[in-house]
Amino acid sequence: MANWQDGEATLRVGTVAVPLEVAASYRARTRGLLGRDGIAGAMLLTPAASVHTFRMRFAIDVAYLDRNLCVLAVVTMAPGRLGLPRPRSRHVLEAAAGAMACWGLRPGTAVRVDRS
Repeated sequence: MANWQDGEATLRVGTVAVPLEVAASYRARTRGLLGRDGIAGAMLLTPAASVHTFRMRFAIDVAYLDRNLCVLAVVTMAPGRLGLPRPRSRHVLEAAAGAMACWGLRPGTAVRVDRS
């Protein structure tokens, strides 16, 4: 998707469909998951190459995606951490800790984003 905009979408991981919030504006990316107690589904930050979990209330899974939405790496981050930037990362996907393993998301997996 070339023209990213804030809003709702669906993340497709193989046959799994996950509710997705897209944060494409500076304001939405800065706010991210701060102040929330959890997330039903996932959040896509774009463009992004790294994230932090300062002032977060829960641990998250973080997937770094390249320009073709292929997963480069998946890590779990506890609150109060600073993630290292990934050189080829163009997008970052965030979800509650453990969710990505349930979806089968791992390095090399290609995902798709369908706008609502």
